[in-house]
Amino acid sequence: MSFSSMSKQQVLDAGEGAGEEVVELIPGLPEEVAEKCLLHLPFLYHRLFRTVSSTWNRFLTDAPAKPPLLAPAAAAAAAAVSFSLPFLFAFAFDPASRRLQCQALDPFSRRWLLLPPVPGGAAAGSFAVVGLPRRGEIYVIGGVEEGGDKAVRSVAVYSAARNGWEAAAAMRTPRGYMAAGEVGGRVVVAGEDGEAEVFDPEAGRWLPAAPRRGAAVARYDAAAAGGKLYVTEGWAWPFERAPRGAVYDAAADSWREMARGMREGWTGSCAVAGGRMYIVAEYGEWRLKRYDEARDEWRMVAGGGVPPEVRRPHVVAGEVGEVAGGRRRIYVVGAGLDVAVGTVSAAAAAGAPHDVEEEVVEWEVVKGPAEFAGLAPCNAQVLYA
Repeated sequence: MSFSSMSKQQVLDAGEGAGEEVVELIPGLPEEVAEKCLLHLPFLYHRLFRTVSSTWNRFLTDAPAKPPLLAPAAAAAAAAVSFSLPFLFAFAFDPASRRLQCQALDPFSRRWLLLPPVPGGAAAGSFAVVGLPRRGEIYVIGGVEEGGDKAVRSVAVYSAARNGWEAAAAMRTPRGYMAAGEVGGRVVVAGEDGEAEVFDPEAGRWLPAAPRRGAAVARYDAAAAGGKLYVTEGWAWPFERAPRGAVYDAAADSWREMARGMREGWTGSCAVAGGRMYIVAEYGEWRLKRYDEARDEWRMVAGGGVPPEVRRPHVVAGEVGEVAGGRRRIYVVGAGLDVAVGTVSAAAAAGAPHDVEEEVVEWEVVKGPAEFAGLAPCNAQVLYA
C-alpha cells in the first residue's frame, strides 16, 4: 500500500473522509516512485519541504514508521531503526582555530553538509559524544574547559529533524574524559573513578547508575552493543600488565570484569555494525577485527586494512542495522575528513571451524574536499535522518 493510500485510509478511519481529500505526492508519478523521490531529499531541508503541502508534511513526518517500499525481510530490519537514510556525522577540530565543527556526509551525493556550530568550549577529546540513531539525535556531554582543568556538567543535543542544537539536562556530576554510549535507547556515562549515570531522553533527566568497584579504568576506548557498555583502558607502555576492562549491563544495572580475550585483543577503535563489534587496529596495516563472544577472541576480517590514503587520526562508526544481503557497514574517518567506507560480508574460508563465520571487507574511499585538509576528526556517529 502506498503512502497516499495509507493516508486516505487513516483519514477514513478517523471519520474525516467526507471533507478532506489526500492529493498525490507528486502529480503524474506512481506513488511508489514519488515516495522514493521524497526520501532522497536532504534532511537539512525537510522543514522547508514540509511547507509544500499537507501531504508532503505528513509523509516527511510519518515516513520513519512506514515500510511499504522494502521487501519483507528488509522491512523487518528497517522497522527497528527507521525508514530514513544513514548519514555519517563527523566532529572535527580545526588545529589553527581550535574550533569544533560538525559535518554530515550525504549518502547519495557524497558531499559534506556543514551543520550549525556545536555549543560549548570543551577541550579536544575531553567530552563524550553519543548518538541515538533511532531518535536522530546526537549528545555532546561534559568535558573540561578549554585552557583549564575544570570539568563541566553541560549537555547539548543535536536533532536531525530540526537541524539545530539545544541544551539538554545537565549531568548530576561534572565529568571529563569519560566513557559513554547508547544502551537500550538511553545514554550511559562512566567516569574513570567508577561513578556512572544514565540519561533517559524520554523523561529528560539523569539517573544514578550502579558504580563500578575496583581499580580505576582510564578510558582508551568504549563501545555499546547488546544492551551493554564496554570500557577498556587499552595497552600502555611498557606493557607490563594486561589492560583492565569493565562491562556495564543496563538491564541488571551492574558491572562485571571484561572477558580476558576481549580486553587483551582490543587494540584499536571499536565500531558496532549490525550488532557486531569490530575494531580498526591502530598499528600495522590498520586491519579490521571482529569480536567472537563465544570464543572470546578477536578474529581478523579478510580483505585488507583501511586504505592508506585515509590517514590517521582515525575515528570509526557503524550502521545500526544490516544493509542489503546481510552485510554490515563501517566508516573510518581520517585526517581531512577522508572516509573509508567498509562493507563487511560473509566469506567462505577453507579450514575454518564449521561454527565460525568468516568475513571479508571491501573498502571504498570518499575523499574530503581540499578545504578540509587541516581538520582532525575526534568522533563519528551514524544517524538516520
